[in-house]
Amino acid sequence: MSDIRDMTELTMLPKTNWTDQELQYFHHSFQQITPYLNQEGGAIHREIVEEMINRKKI
Repeated sequence: MSDIRDMTELTMLPKTNWTDQELQYFHHSFQQITPYLNQEGGAIHREIVEEMINRKKI
């Protein structure tokens, strides 16, 4: 898990530059807090899901 970058760093990068492990980790994290996400959090989660679909990881 030490090779997963911090969300602060990742938000500065396009999702295409995230590793598969980072996408999976943050997808799982966002799934756990879905009821508490605001619109911005929901948008980030959708972008993560879309990138995973583009990579055929979902």
